[in-house]
Amino acid sequence: MTSYGARIVIAASNAARRLGQGLDSLGKSMEVCKYSDRLVPSTRFVAVDGLSPTVSPLTAFVAPNASVIGDVTLGNNSSVWYGATIRGDVNKVTIGENTSVGDRAVIHVAKIQGDFPSIIGNNVTIGPGAIVHAATLKDGCVIGPSAQVLDGSIVGEHAVIGPGAVVTPGAVVGPGEYWSGSPAKMIRRTTPEELLVASENARDTLALALMHAVECDKSLEQIHEDKAAYEDSIYRDPEYWQPNARESERQSGDVLGMGSPGLIFDNALTNPEEGLKLRKKRQEAEQQK
Repeated sequence: MTSYGARIVIAASNAARRLGQGLDSLGKSMEVCKYSDRLVPSTRFVAVDGLSPTVSPLTAFVAPNASVIGDVTLGNNSSVWYGATIRGDVNKVTIGENTSVGDRAVIHVAKIQGDFPSIIGNNVTIGPGAIVHAATLKDGCVIGPSAQVLDGSIVGEHAVIGPGAVVTPGAVVGPGEYWSGSPAKMIRRTTPEELLVASENARDTLALALMHAVECDKSLEQIHEDKAAYEDSIYRDPEYWQPNARESERQSGDVLGMGSPGLIFDNALTNPEEGLKLRKKRQEAEQQK
């Protein structure tokens, strides 16, 4: 009886699998626009209790493996880097413009032991591994790597929290102050040089964010095209035929729907001399590695 039941289950599962494949094929044939999965699928934006993140269309970059959860607002030209988590589940998180949240940083809120949101201003730099828990960061401040800014604390304009420092709950960091230690205390005033470096770092981070956004948005087909173009640039003789740089020109030079002529005819069968040159270049490149 057990064997008979197992055969029924296997037959039913096979039938369900075939039905699913048939429905998938039917849906594919009915598609008006071709759909392709992202190279790195993720759940970057997650709703909680009916509240979804509000992300500006001009946001510079949110990494594929970052998590932006719940009542979170992210402003123009801001960036959330790899592995970072911004969680607005029991309160809200507001992040202004041109602010960067570093790799593996965590921003959270509080509700149980105090009703504190996380309010982060413009031009703020939050270093990798830092924790901002239910705190307020004013414009232009810098939170160092692995530093912690805890419940109800306030960091003033252009203040700097040193690497690994712990700003205890309820602490108030004045504008332009440098705090360090655990628990963190004021060490000195920030210097004009430090403020200049912080401003330059914010601009550099924005440029990097835009570059990463372009790369992470590429499809698998674009990745393969980039790889083929890179290898072609290494092995192709500069004096030999060069692919046109513009896509429209490459399409106009298409041969029988097979792609650019240089990628078809540069081989040892149809052009032995060029094939030998390419093989020699590959051998030289391998020897140099």
